[in-house]
Amino acid sequence: MKPVNAAGSETANRNRLPRDAAKKRAVFLRGARDGVSIGLGYFAVSFALGIAARNAGMTAFQGFLMSWLGMASAGEYAAITVIAAGASYLEMALVSLIANARYLLMSFALSQRLSPETGIGHRLAIGYSVTDELFGIAVAQPKPLSPLYSYGSYAVTIPMWAAGTALGVVMGNVLPVRVVSALSVALFGMFIAVIIPPARKNRVVLLFVALSFLASFLLSRLPVTAALSSGTRTIILTVALAAAAAAFFPVGDDEEGSA
Repeated sequence: MKPVNAAGSETANRNRLPRDAAKKRAVFLRGARDGVSIGLGYFAVSFALGIAARNAGMTAFQGFLMSWLGMASAGEYAAITVIAAGASYLEMALVSLIANARYLLMSFALSQRLSPETGIGHRLAIGYSVTDELFGIAVAQPKPLSPLYSYGSYAVTIPMWAAGTALGVVMGNVLPVRVVSALSVALFGMFIAVIIPPARKNRVVLLFVALSFLASFLLSRLPVTAALSSGTRTIILTVALAAAAAAFFPVGDDEEGSA
């Protein structure tokens, strides 16, 4: 048996370290590069979100902090809506939880792509900012997914999302009222752009989109539910319609995989 050369082994280890560092740096930069186009889109959307936050009486710092910690357009808009309505903290928490519940499933899916040796700290850090778009680029990476790839994409997209919201609040305070009112419509345009394509492809989605509009109008007019806050009505409608869709039109494995 050949004797082990300690000096040679130490030299090999020193040579391996720079190569490992370069590999990790390349993975991080690949994530940052893939996140640039997403970040630009986030900036435009969050600017409109900032206008809505300004209309709800929030400051630029509050809008920045909300987006930095929240990173969810629908969830943040739902929170802004209940804030503007003077809802309780409990209603805000429930609305945010329901609106962002899908990210729990995305986090579970991403955790399955990580190496079993990945520590809980990295897993929690990746789960911190799982959005639809960032999930899409992460899940497309070969297994095992490196946490550095997600960190690279987060390093670009999170600051752009938060900065867009803060700028929207600032510009909402500077621009004329008519311009702010016009820009406020942009966020509704974003939600229409989100729901129309799947509604055109799937009649069930179209049905429940229409039902949500109708039910929202009825609940705001019926004597019992009209007395409730808008946040409470949103919680009731979201849970009821989602439960009905899951019960009567469950999505099969094949259909889910092809979506």
